[in-house]
Order: sequence, then structure tokens, then C-alpha cells
Amino acid sequence: MNFRPIRLATLAAALCASLPAGTAPADAAPTQAVPIEPIAGYDRFDIRVDHRAVLVAGSIWYPATARTFTVPVGDNGVFEGTPALLGAAAAKGKHPLILLSHGSGGNMDGLGWLSSQLALRGALVVAVNHPGTTSGDSSPRRLPRIDQRAKDLSAALDAVLANPSFGPLVDQSRISALGFSLGGTTVLDLAGGQYERAKFRTYCQTFSQQEDCVFYRRGSVDFDHLPQEMEADVRDPRVSAIVAIDPDLTGSLSDKSIRAMKLPIQLINLGAPAPFPGVDVSAAGSNLVARLPDATHEMIRPAGHFTFLGLCKPGALQLLEEAQEDPICTDPAGSDRAAIHAKAVDAIARFLGLTSAPGEAKDAHQ
Repeated sequence: MNFRPIRLATLAAALCASLPAGTAPADAAPTQAVPIEPIAGYDRFDIRVDHRAVLVAGSIWYPATARTFTVPVGDNGVFEGTPALLGAAAAKGKHPLILLSHGSGGNMDGLGWLSSQLALRGALVVAVNHPGTTSGDSSPRRLPRIDQRAKDLSAALDAVLANPSFGPLVDQSRISALGFSLGGTTVLDLAGGQYERAKFRTYCQTFSQQEDCVFYRRGSVDFDHLPQEMEADVRDPRVSAIVAIDPDLTGSLSDKSIRAMKLPIQLINLGAPAPFPGVDVSAAGSNLVARLPDATHEMIRPAGHFTFLGLCKPGALQLLEEAQEDPICTDPAGSDRAAIHAKAVDAIARFLGLTSAPGEAKDAHQ
């Protein structure tokens, strides 16, 4: 689903310096060596694109071979940050690359928990902040431009492949795209799924009380005059596999484009016990899983749509209630957010043929 953006001001992330491996103060007493938890490398870059009036912010997570200093990526008043080694040297060799698209009102660093874990399993994870639908600037009138979001990802891929530090590390036969919520909608568009304006209108007539359609109405979105560009074919032939978690608007996809999406696609729903109707890809929803030529479907329970967001800090519930925000830290009874995250990472890693744990190799999904 698409949800209205969180208005809480993001707290500035404090840099936490860490000693390089094997280093200790000169006067420190000898102690037993403590294993160092693996931490992924992280860096940021800007992308200049023709379809935007502003630069698109990008980031990359990757397996690192050196320790620089640790920063908590995505840390704010609600969510815990994910530790990352800023600018550390990347592991040599060829790595699969995953393009990552955040949901409406989200941002690339908010999914750092996922990017980090996939990087520790050997992948390069390239994400962007989609202008007009990211934290702090999410507009109802800009949400239907899924085509622009897909182009953001293609431009990010261009930038990484041209980068002298990261381009040579990419296994170009293993480029995939992964998205959550509106990000799932986006990566399906990148795979050739074309969204029809008439079906988009019907969707919000059918699910008029769902948060995404309520958000559209609050922005006076005219469903009879949606931009024609949203129906464009923006597929990127370099992408060979797709993972879509709770993708929104799948009932708006054209039948022709669904039949033409021949690449392997993993669809994941967060059920509590059933997913929200608007993101359900099973027979109870859009039935997308049965209509695609090569799709698999996983249901992760007990989990709600918001369970896929980061781990919440103590006191976050109260902050959200006071700000009258969406219950993004409230999970279904019996749900453990960290455990659900681990299940999701394992499912995605299996599908994409990543290592099942740092250092343990598996065959690539083809």
C-alpha cells in the first residue's frame, strides 16, 4: 500500500568511531579476542537524470574488506539505525547487484536493515530516494508516476556501472530489482509491467477506504485525467529477476504486459493472517502470481505491512500516537519484527542465489 509520509523530523545520525580490527590502546591490558560482527560497506552518490529537475540521491551497500568507521544509517527518533562501514574498501571479484526501491513516504536508508544483510551475503545493493515520493516530500499527485521511479533505478544502475570503483565488481548477468510496497509496484514496472490508467481508477473505486486511495483523494488526484506517461514501457532489459514485497496496484497492470514478463519473479506478501486487499497477489487479491509466466509466492506470517519497516526504538509508539501518525511500529499479535526480517532475508537470498549466511556460497538463481 501507499501510506502518507511520516512528518517526524529525522534526527541527525551521530558518527560512532570504531577501532580498526586488531587495534587497541597502547596501555590496554591484554584481553581475549572478541569476534567482530560483520558489517557491510556503505557509500552515497548523486545521480543526474533527464526526467527529474533535481539530483536523485543514491546509495550502495556492499561486502567490505576493511574497517573505516561505523555510522548508523537510517537512525532517527522512531527507527534504529543499521551500522555501516562508510567508504570502506569493497570485496574484489564479481558480485550480483540488486536495485532497491522504497515505498511511498519511505527512503533508501529506512531499508538499511535489508540492504545490509543482502550485502553481507555477497550482493551490491543500489538504492535511491525517489523524488516526490520519499520521506518529507511525498505528494499524492506524484505517486502515480511509477514510470519516473523505474527510470530512477535504471539511472542508478547506469551510474554504478560507470563508476570505476564499483562497475568492475558487478556481475552483469545477475542484476535484479527488489521493491517494497510502492517500490514493489516500481520494480514490476521496471520488468515491463505497464499500469493502465483506467484500471488505476477502478482500483481506488474498489478500495476507496484504504490508506493509499484516501491519500490520493486528500491531494485531489483526478483519476479521470491521470498522466499518460504512467502507462509507458520503461522496462530495463539488464534486469533478470524481480522481488516484489507487498506490491501495490497490481490489479492495474495490463494483461498483455503481465504475459510478456518472462523473467523469474518472487512475490512476497506479509499476512496477518491475510495481507491487505490492495497488495494481495494471491487468488484472493489480484491473482498476479497465477497470471505471471514465471512467479513464486511466499507468505510471511504473522506480519503486517508495516512489519517490513525497520526496528522501532523504545518510546516510538508514543511518539507516533502523539503525532497522529500511521501505526508503523504496531505489529500483529505474536509477531516478532526482527524474526520476520530474518525470514524475509532468507527467502530473498534463496531466490536470488545469494549466500545463506556470510561466507557460505550458493548457486545463483537463473
